[in-house]
Amino acid sequence: MMDLQTRKIEFIQEFLKLQSEEVISQFENLLKKKSTKEKSITKPMSIKELNSRIDKSEADFTNGKFKTSSQLLAKYK
Repeated sequence: MMDLQTRKIEFIQEFLKLQSEEVISQFENLLKKKSTKEKSITKPMSIKELNSRIDKSEADFTNGKFKTSSQLLAKYK
């Protein structure tokens, strides 16, 4: 199995051989999506945001706006 650095170099070498603008655009879009997703995942919530989410979740539960684990499991069977 190759290490990550070797895989990156091989990927770049193959990428440089590409001649299709469409394929390059697809790679660009994939990279942008991945980069955006990683940034949003790594940004921590503030205490205020966390407390707001907790309050909303508790209100939803109190108002019956929830699904049981059995309901969720049945949905994905």
